[in-house]
Amino acid sequence: MSAATSPAPPLWLLAELTYRCPLQCPYCSNPVDFAHIKEELSTEQWLQVLQQGRAMGAAQLGFSGGEPLVRQDLEILVAEGRQLGYYTNLITSGMGLSRERIASLKQAGLDHIQLSFQDSDADINNYLAGSRKAFANKLEMAAAVKEFDYPMVVNFVLHRMNIDHIESILDLCVELGADYVELANTQYYGWAFHNRQQLLPTREQLQHAEAVTNAYRERLQERMKIYFVVPDYFEERPKPCMNGWGSIFLTIAPDGRALPCHSARVLPLDFPNVKTVPLQEIWYDSPGFNHFRGDEWMQEPCRSCPEKKKDFGGCRCQAYMLTGDASQADPVCSKSPHHHRVADVVAAAQETDPEVQPLLFRNPDNSRRLAVCGEDESPQDCGHR
Repeated sequence: MSAATSPAPPLWLLAELTYRCPLQCPYCSNPVDFAHIKEELSTEQWLQVLQQGRAMGAAQLGFSGGEPLVRQDLEILVAEGRQLGYYTNLITSGMGLSRERIASLKQAGLDHIQLSFQDSDADINNYLAGSRKAFANKLEMAAAVKEFDYPMVVNFVLHRMNIDHIESILDLCVELGADYVELANTQYYGWAFHNRQQLLPTREQLQHAEAVTNAYRERLQERMKIYFVVPDYFEERPKPCMNGWGSIFLTIAPDGRALPCHSARVLPLDFPNVKTVPLQEIWYDSPGFNHFRGDEWMQEPCRSCPEKKKDFGGCRCQAYMLTGDASQADPVCSKSPHHHRVADVVAAAQETDPEVQPLLFRNPDNSRRLAVCGEDESPQDCGHR
């Protein structure tokens, strides 16, 4: 690759420390076959990844999963991140967190904690999480995060089962003293893709939730920053996914595979492993990372689209999941010849009483069940429920 076309160094390093998690969220973005990915990088291997990433210029370091608190070496990795000069962010469900663990993470130098909830209703929160203690634990940990003088950053994943609770969700955030609230409408990857019928809200629900959110923004002003992420399926133009393929974000999966985004392992591309290939070589020279950089790969209508420098053709994973061809325009785009595949799903969600299949929860039993299905089938389709 010539110097003129060589990508800039990554700014964000996402360390997906593990796919293990005590929760069973049916919208989890982890791979649906995560139960088959058992090997995780060792502490020493993760330290080498952090060192290599910082040497390349990465400044933001996220610790994610699964549930990163499952890793007992988390404090060691946080301390290394602080020593190297990263701004460190823990993305957690709060399960496994305690005042003592927050204190040790604070001492190690952790800069930021993002705490996720499933709902403001305790019963639904616990049902989706798969734990009778989840909601109470999250409330306790939210208070502890405040106590240790962290900014209160709360995340709710919105979907058909909880989006009508938007007022009580925002009231809870006010009660918790949240500084930042991310209302992240479900994006349909991983487990969420297999639960679309159950999770996709109606257009009316989405519009109501956005209107309520705007009213709270107006009332609260600077007291609480609220971010409302609209689900791709309701857009006419695709998002600039990851700010461009292999442009800013570098994800390392638990087994060491390096990815341009956390969902990219669904693609039929060869992504190197940090166990055998240096991070700099992966970022700049590997075929997987270079595959969708620039615009030479684009088909029509993307190739001649005046917006291709803004949205980069949309999401490659979404294009592959909906068309079977990752080089197609993201079907979210109204210009895509496959846009009807998204429009049909959204139209089906408008039914007042849709025929809903049971949720497919994220756990090893369901992973094995899914693995029995054909490659292009969901468990609902193939009968293994």
